[in-house]
Amino acid sequence: MASSSTSSLYLHSLPKLKASSGLPQWRSGLRFESLGGSVSSHRLFLSPVVFFHRSPRLPAIRAANSSEGGSRRRAYKESQAASGFPNAKVQQIASSVLPVGSFVVVTFVLWKVVEKFMSPKSPKTSAGESKTSTQGQGVKWSIGAGTNLLQGFAAKVDREAKQRLNEFAKELRSFRSVDMSGCNFGDEGLFFLAESLGYNQTVEEVSFSANGITAAGVKAFDGVLQSNIMLKVLNLSGNPIGDEGAKTLCATLMENSSIEILQLNSTDLGDEGAKEIAELLKRNSTLRVIELNNNMIDYSGFTGLAGALAENNTIRNLHLNGNYGGALGANALAKGLEGNKSLRELHLHGNSIGDEGIRALMAGLSSHKGKLALLDLGNNSITAKGAFYVAEYIKRSKSLVWLNLYMNDIGDEGAEKVADALKQNRSIATIDMGGNNIHAEGVNAIAQALKDNAIITTLEVGYNPIGPDGAKALSEILKFHGNVKTLKLGWCQIAAKGAEYVADMLRYNNTISVLDLRANGLRDEGASCLARSLKVVNEALTSVDLGFNEIRDDGAFAIAQALKANEDVTVTSINLGNNFITKFGQSALTDARDHVLEMTEKEVEIFF
Repeated sequence: MASSSTSSLYLHSLPKLKASSGLPQWRSGLRFESLGGSVSSHRLFLSPVVFFHRSPRLPAIRAANSSEGGSRRRAYKESQAASGFPNAKVQQIASSVLPVGSFVVVTFVLWKVVEKFMSPKSPKTSAGESKTSTQGQGVKWSIGAGTNLLQGFAAKVDREAKQRLNEFAKELRSFRSVDMSGCNFGDEGLFFLAESLGYNQTVEEVSFSANGITAAGVKAFDGVLQSNIMLKVLNLSGNPIGDEGAKTLCATLMENSSIEILQLNSTDLGDEGAKEIAELLKRNSTLRVIELNNNMIDYSGFTGLAGALAENNTIRNLHLNGNYGGALGANALAKGLEGNKSLRELHLHGNSIGDEGIRALMAGLSSHKGKLALLDLGNNSITAKGAFYVAEYIKRSKSLVWLNLYMNDIGDEGAEKVADALKQNRSIATIDMGGNNIHAEGVNAIAQALKDNAIITTLEVGYNPIGPDGAKALSEILKFHGNVKTLKLGWCQIAAKGAEYVADMLRYNNTISVLDLRANGLRDEGASCLARSLKVVNEALTSVDLGFNEIRDDGAFAIAQALKANEDVTVTSINLGNNFITKFGQSALTDARDHVLEMTEKEVEIFF
């Protein structure tokens, strides 16, 4: 057999049977094909062929021609040996391949099943959908986050937004005061709602604060506010309208004759916006209150407003807290105050005015022909030197009722100067000197000023390290003198010893109704001292704040017992928050509260 030829060998294990014999004629064979090359490279194809002829009966086959069958079997075995693929090796390969193949198939099937259940379903696409998308329906795609919304969902959101705006518009037409702050309806929403303000005969106060309104949205008021004669308060705080928005708004309000309070806090106003408002004040005689807190108004803007104050005689309150006036701005404002007769409140908290700015401002206020009742100078870097100028103004003022010097640095020296001025003043009822680095010496001077002063009803000296000695000096005076109704001594480091002095004062004082002793390190000892005073009848004390004092259960038990023991207790509020009171102390206080309610029908609020 040549190497390039194809050979076929048919071996028959049984002899051929004639068809006439009535037996089934069948034949099996194996076909071997070799393809080119040497014998070793031949490929072997086994082709079993079996032919059956069905017969009603299958007679037994006798072993005939055994010699012929044997020779054929020998030839078959020889050919098998020559092929190089014995049955044993085939079986060995099959026994190793079949398990591996079965494992691969089962793994593949399981993987497909898991993938089907775990992977997200992808949207089906079809020709119909493609056609729909080309017609502007289906999915809207956008790079912006959250904008890839189905058209149906977008329409639903649109309907809900319009429904809310319709409800807001209905409120504007129905109520006298409407608060829409923080609704985030933006410029488009304001254009929709502004129509409800035109010729509105109901609403008098409306707040559109924190709604994302810009300068473009402010244009919605054009033609609307001019025709409204009922609206008195307009709040646009927290909207980034900027100088451009202020310009548009002021042009609209030039012809408005009803709005008295305009609130533009935190609206990104700068000097140009302040100048526009200054021009409005020169021509508008209706506005009474202007709030411009927490903006970016500098010296130039203060100068413009000062010029407006000199010409305007109807403005009552000017709020400029949290801006950048500085010493120059205060100096400019002082000149405007000299010619003004109407201003009653001036708020300048947090403007870094300093001592020189305070000097100029106090000089302007001293020449002020009006009756200023409230002056806020907190957080302005004022030292003892600046306190001297403030004290001089206090001595001359006969109209000032409320003075705030909170969070400056006047120290003991400045406190003594202010205290001396308070001895001569008979108008100030509320004074805040908290956070000024005042010690026992300074608070002692303040206490002496209270000795013969029956006007001051609210005293704030918190956030000053007065210590137990300062508490003692103040308590000794307030035991029998003064008319203080609200006393704030939080964060004063008075400790348990100081609480003892305060507790002793409460036994005799009959004016103090609100007492703030937060964060003084009183602990259980201080709480127990105060509890003993609560057992004594005090017709004035209604509120006690003991938060942040490291009080534990023992202190809570003492206060609970004091509440039960005093049948005529007048305290209605006790704050014990941020202490170390467990559920046992809380339970005792709750029982005491219930006892007071049951015995006296008075409710005591206890905060843990």
